[in-house]
Amino acid sequence: MPEIVLLSDPRIAAVPVEECGEPLVDLRGVEALRVDPRLADDAGAYAHVRQSVADLLVAAQTRLPRELRLLVVEGYRPVGVQRRYFASSVARHRAARPDWDEERAHAEAAKFVSPPEVAPHVTGGAVDLTLCTSGGVELPMGTPVNATPPEAGEECRTASAGVSREARANRELLIDAMTSVGFVNYPTEWWHWSFGERYWAFATDARHARYGAR
Repeated sequence: MPEIVLLSDPRIAAVPVEECGEPLVDLRGVEALRVDPRLADDAGAYAHVRQSVADLLVAAQTRLPRELRLLVVEGYRPVGVQRRYFASSVARHRAARPDWDEERAHAEAAKFVSPPEVAPHVTGGAVDLTLCTSGGVELPMGTPVNATPPEAGEECRTASAGVSREARANRELLIDAMTSVGFVNYPTEWWHWSFGERYWAFATDARHARYGAR
């Protein structure tokens, strides 16, 4: 099984960033895509991504069977929100395992929730999504979007063998569509895809990331 490089790996933080200045765009205005409101915020940040990310999502949509749609759950995430997400994950791990110290809980949390300083979502270069029918019914993917430990099991890993044959086939459809246009998956989360930020640059051997924190 290939090595899983975590976002907390020092090699990710070491990737240089040359901000290209590309704007954030609102996916709710992109007819080809569906945007789910479950994580909607008052400012609508969740529905925004960088322009190239939006263009690539439209391209990925064309790679899917006609009856299926990409369902975007979250794109841009302000740094303050990312800090809250990460702190909450650390706290949940400590509550589930009182024998762990802060350092161990931090390390476990970082497997599934990015430390704010390297988080792809704060750049506008990452998106959490799933597949649905043209009528909006979500396909079985093995876990819901954002179902991570300690509450969920390791089935959230993209290559997990612990999901049904149907879920595996649906994941493969998503993987094929997203990788064919240049997205990179974070392997502990089947729903998380990115382009242009540090993790993408590391995974593709790019000389630098195009997007920094917004």
